[in-house]
Amino acid sequence: MNRRDFLKLSSMTALLAAREWTGLSKVFAQFPSPSKSNYLSRSNPLGNMEHRNLGGLLNVSVIGLGCLPMVGYYGGKYEKKDMIALIRHAYEKGVTFFDTAEVYGPYTSEEWGGEALAPFRDKVRIGTKFGFGVEEKQPTALNSRPDHIRRAVEGSLRRLRTDHIDLLYQHRVDPNVPMEEVAGTVKDLMQEGKVLHWGLSEASARSIRRAHAVCPLSAVQSEYAIWWREPETKIFPTLEELGIGFVPYCPLGRAFLTGVIDENSRFYEGDRRWNLPQFTPEALKHNMPLVALVRKWAKRKRVTPAQFALVWMLSRKAWIAPIPGTTNPAHLDDFLGAATVRLTPYEMEEFDKEYARIDLIGHRADPFTESQIDK
Repeated sequence: MNRRDFLKLSSMTALLAAREWTGLSKVFAQFPSPSKSNYLSRSNPLGNMEHRNLGGLLNVSVIGLGCLPMVGYYGGKYEKKDMIALIRHAYEKGVTFFDTAEVYGPYTSEEWGGEALAPFRDKVRIGTKFGFGVEEKQPTALNSRPDHIRRAVEGSLRRLRTDHIDLLYQHRVDPNVPMEEVAGTVKDLMQEGKVLHWGLSEASARSIRRAHAVCPLSAVQSEYAIWWREPETKIFPTLEELGIGFVPYCPLGRAFLTGVIDENSRFYEGDRRWNLPQFTPEALKHNMPLVALVRKWAKRKRVTPAQFALVWMLSRKAWIAPIPGTTNPAHLDDFLGAATVRLTPYEMEEFDKEYARIDLIGHRADPFTESQIDK
């Protein structure tokens, strides 16, 4: 199926299912229509943030914070003190869900996150990941052998300054290690109290089922945004059936959906977007109608484009908790303003009808990254 056909199928599926998706009525019941001042709110004071349960047991703020950009993933160099201050600022605004991984840096993101969150460790949930050969000095090679998993977890515990990991993901499915063996190793770590919940990242429905049968999953992480909706048809039915939460990364389309990128934007080596098909000059120019659509709906809902991208996502399922990343406190305050706004089922149908008329081009990953994504 080509991208155009997939987008049409995805939109049709969304239209047919919008009124029946589990949890929507509960979400809307919890959120009466906000006043204009609420729509324009750019922050959420501590305690005024919706929480959701992933897998029924893992309680997290409805919007988390992805800590990958802090290590210069999109270019730039950031000071440790500034990033620690940003993480603590997020907590003060009500964020209790923080996402990192040993490979981010490597190690830097975990080290800074551990120091930043230490003063209120028992009040937050930290997710981290194993699955690349960081300990073996092969950070781009997949490795989920049991001995590696244990070494990775011990390293993460040390860097995060904690005795337990709230949510441990397999970063990528390793085709050389049976999923049952991976799940069994994590199950042992959970029985030892070192891991409380576990999940998979960029896993297929088949791998999800195999893992869940050995040790129940709390969450699956994958890229998901208005312009990349593949999870809706690939894994959403499985997650809903098994009661597993979903944690989308890059929910703002690597800033494309925020409106700060236009058809003249260019990216160079050192910025993750430099070799992604969605960010070629041709794709940027072709896909601008989506930015216009997001702007239109943001204005209608009295929110910013970044907020609308998250509002759209949070309105679709009651078991979704996105983890947008940033290095800028103002951007953080902006997207946290999405926490109190929702689309009605009718609005979602209306948006999807308009979305279905837009032809998007460009894949989300470069060939090497795509080769490590479980199909």
